[in-house]
Amino acid sequence: MLYSSTQNAAEQVSAAQAISQGISKDGGLFVPQDFPRYDEADFRSLLKMDYRDRAKKIFAGFLTDFTEDEIAECVDKAYTAAKFGGENPAPIAYTKLGGKSLNVLELWHGPTCAFKDMALQILPHLLTKSLKKTYDGKDAVILVATSGDTGKAALEGFKDVEHTKIIVFYPVNGVSPMQKHQMNTQEGENVRVCAIKGNFDDAQTGVKKIFTTPSVAEKLAENNMLFSSANSINWGRLLPQVVYYISAYCDLVNDGKIAFGDAINVVVPTGNFGNILASYYACLMGLPIKKFICASNANNVLTDFINTGIYDKNRHFFTTMSPSMDILVSSNLERLLYQLSGKDDKMTKQWMTELKSTGKYEVTDEVKSLMKEKFFGGFCDDGQTQATINRLFKEDHYLCDTHTAVAVNVYEQYVAQTGDTTPSLIVSTASPYKFSRSVLEAVSPDGILPLTEFEMVDALHELTGMPVPAPLANLKNKTARFSDVIKSDQMSDYVLNALSIE
Repeated sequence: MLYSSTQNAAEQVSAAQAISQGISKDGGLFVPQDFPRYDEADFRSLLKMDYRDRAKKIFAGFLTDFTEDEIAECVDKAYTAAKFGGENPAPIAYTKLGGKSLNVLELWHGPTCAFKDMALQILPHLLTKSLKKTYDGKDAVILVATSGDTGKAALEGFKDVEHTKIIVFYPVNGVSPMQKHQMNTQEGENVRVCAIKGNFDDAQTGVKKIFTTPSVAEKLAENNMLFSSANSINWGRLLPQVVYYISAYCDLVNDGKIAFGDAINVVVPTGNFGNILASYYACLMGLPIKKFICASNANNVLTDFINTGIYDKNRHFFTTMSPSMDILVSSNLERLLYQLSGKDDKMTKQWMTELKSTGKYEVTDEVKSLMKEKFFGGFCDDGQTQATINRLFKEDHYLCDTHTAVAVNVYEQYVAQTGDTTPSLIVSTASPYKFSRSVLEAVSPDGILPLTEFEMVDALHELTGMPVPAPLANLKNKTARFSDVIKSDQMSDYVLNALSIE
């Protein structure tokens, strides 16, 4: 299995190279040249496995330069019951809304209470093994731009991992108080956290610029270091996400919710497009998915793109109660465009160049048609998000966070518009306690809000009876270690200073 760049199909690298490097030198993203195709026998064998064994089988098809023992070691260290609160790190909750059954894939039972743990608990293991194969002796500098959840999950995954340093940038007013406290109290000798004045897109653009600036890379090389990424632009982040869609399908079959071979829809609250792209990749492997339902908040650039074929980030940016989706440049969409265009690297590069220079691009009629056939785009605002949280809790005592509520709301829109009753998997991306203020306001709109974030956590627990995850409860008495705030154009200097490089 080799990987090519979305902007240079002639480039061929191994899985270890793709994971170590994170992003192609031309600025493109690494994608598999082919996808393993599973037949009926493959899926029937997966039904009998637990999550870890399913992960090992799926990884083996993509990480062909890793040994079976290396893959097993990575998986077994990442997905422990101690870290995820049970043998299945990605359980499905079955609830109801408006008389309709909902299958909710809960991806937030890991150490930072967000879906990013599913990938970022294993990425450090994949990366350290990849570095030994490709850059033996070098230290990896992990740069992360986060809209909230990736930052903490990456920090937790990489803390004190040998031969790595990690620097996380987040928009100073673009994450929840709980997310900010999680990051700024992070333990570990190899970690740094810095806020930037701007939004997530500014942070993401700044990180990409650092990655592709030769002079900065040269300075790192002189100091026996190289850059890598823990964002979903890194193939080592995206591949683990493919696993939980295939595993969830097996669980739906085993739980008697669908028959083997039945198609499902997937509903994903989407910002950077990585999570929903992973489900599309699972479909390319043979998973029977009928429709990919892309749910956005008021920053509905993806909704408009799916409906029109025009991607235009030149619009008002909204700071919402679902901050992990407050994104106007969805990086992983580049990978989908490459696939839908027939792996046309020149066209993909042209679109990405237009996005950088003008802030917009329009895809071909053929790609538009394929998008409309496979994807549905919808969005909802904060008022609709809170109303959905309220209804879910009142009708079936199921408490969800603000991002999951966006997915549920858009799923209802989809059913109302299409009449499609195909069983659907709704992806739940974070614990409601990470967004206690918004969730508390939703379930008790007439109540008086407590003053502090942790008082809100206590009030939400008292009101709903839902347990507070231990990783969040334990944050209460932690003191912040990091308080730096810089402009986005100072990010390169900040990185070099943090690494003690002149």
